[in-house]
Amino acid sequence: MRWLVAIFILLLGYLLFWPVSVAPVAWQAPVNQGYVGAFAPNTILARLEPIEFPDALGGASQQGPEDTAVDAQGRVYFGMLNGDILRLNNDRSFSRVVNTGGRPLGISFDSEGTLWIADAYLGLMRWQESTGLELVVTEVDGLAVAYADDVDVTHNGLVVYSDASTKFHARDYGTYPASLLDIMEHGGHGRVLTYNPGTGESTTLASGLNFANGVAISHDQRWALVNETGTYRVLKMGIAPDNYGEVDVVIDNLPGFPDNITADRVQGNDIFWVGLVSPRSKILDKLSNAPWLRKLTQRLPAFVRPQAQSYGHIIGVNIAGEVVYNLQDPAGAYANTTGAEMTAHGLVVTSLHEHHVAILPAAALLPAAALNPNVNP
Repeated sequence: MRWLVAIFILLLGYLLFWPVSVAPVAWQAPVNQGYVGAFAPNTILARLEPIEFPDALGGASQQGPEDTAVDAQGRVYFGMLNGDILRLNNDRSFSRVVNTGGRPLGISFDSEGTLWIADAYLGLMRWQESTGLELVVTEVDGLAVAYADDVDVTHNGLVVYSDASTKFHARDYGTYPASLLDIMEHGGHGRVLTYNPGTGESTTLASGLNFANGVAISHDQRWALVNETGTYRVLKMGIAPDNYGEVDVVIDNLPGFPDNITADRVQGNDIFWVGLVSPRSKILDKLSNAPWLRKLTQRLPAFVRPQAQSYGHIIGVNIAGEVVYNLQDPAGAYANTTGAEMTAHGLVVTSLHEHHVAILPAAALLPAAALNPNVNP
């Protein structure tokens, strides 16, 4: 009995006092309405067509095609976990473009054909076929760019990108574990940065965000839409001279964690594709206003802490926050969907953990109002 009491005291002491990386901050999570209304479940993403990477480029060992970029020839690029940037050619063959030596997450082409890369381990990079790979920004306002996450570029060349967490560095923890720590803490360590290639000037557009993630320039070039993953919402930030620095909410209280966001440049209908990488965690929501319990949870074995759940979910929203497309696969055959981009191939869907890419034929796209007559964007 004495041994049992001693073990219990040791376990209790561990759960209450063992040091952990996070210092959780109290906040009040919005009540999760779940998969209702505009987010009613369906199985459209079950129609995704997988495209495997060839063995010569790593095959099934490749993992995590996180984001996409499309060049002037309509070829689609992907950043991979091992540092590769791969290209899907128009004949559906693949090529290896470059390896960054880090973890390329967000990628986007500018009007000059330069590929801008948000590399989570290294910072903001750019690649041109003629000049190769260059590391451009590693520090802004005295803080290391510790988790460059997503990037987009305006027509006049302004580069806007996110630094998801200035506390939980992606190189130190790995991108996925670092995201879990930052979301568990909810300490406002994320920021959105800009870079002017003409002047070499870097600025902070916004800070205090809870895991600043996807970035997309609005169709009128006046706003940068940014996914704030840890708060389940999409923001817009002014980047034009008359609205610079303004921040407003596009859509909030999403039923999942928003990851990447991409402007639809093909349909021309003011649509932004948002990947919901996982449904929300009931535990995190319930403990949002109990930071000491979140800290205790962090001391539990990793397999019982909140993790991303297998689910497929892509939404298309307009800048007014109306849900125009709601594409799901509750079975998660292609899970942890980080984003999507409309291309000549169809809607290309990416993932945090999958080992291939997937395409939804354009004919399979159904507006949310067609799936649910009660939805009226």
